[in-house]
Amino acid sequence: MKRQNVNRARGLRQHMTDAEQKLWYRLRNRQLCGYKFRRQHEIDHYIVDFACNEAMLVVELDGGQHAEQQEYDERRTQHLQTRGYHVLRFWNNEALTNIESVLEVILGAAAEPSPHPSPPPPTRGLLSVAKGEREPGASESEE
Repeated sequence: MKRQNVNRARGLRQHMTDAEQKLWYRLRNRQLCGYKFRRQHEIDHYIVDFACNEAMLVVELDGGQHAEQQEYDERRTQHLQTRGYHVLRFWNNEALTNIESVLEVILGAAAEPSPHPSPPPPTRGLLSVAKGEREPGASESEE
């Protein structure tokens, strides 16, 4: 983890929103059926609100500012999914007013088998072969 991200994650842990505090109180110390969650956890270059690595699960709580950064959130979610994580998003208000339902959804997702990472796109040579074309440099005797 880069020093800058370590400091940023530490700062986020020290200044959690009310919704993050409420959810963390219920996730910490393996309280949710023994699953270990980390808060403000770095995955690649992203810092996620909560992560359970054993279940390959990320939980994000979104406030009002997330309406403006929807495109960034979509890219971030796609990246995490390619790494094999299941991403759940809740509004802060949901965690504050309906924590039991939020926990039920999280537990259901944690208990599901984790999705496999998306395979990388095939290389051009493999696509050509799949379409019945020869790879560049292949002679007809190789077919």
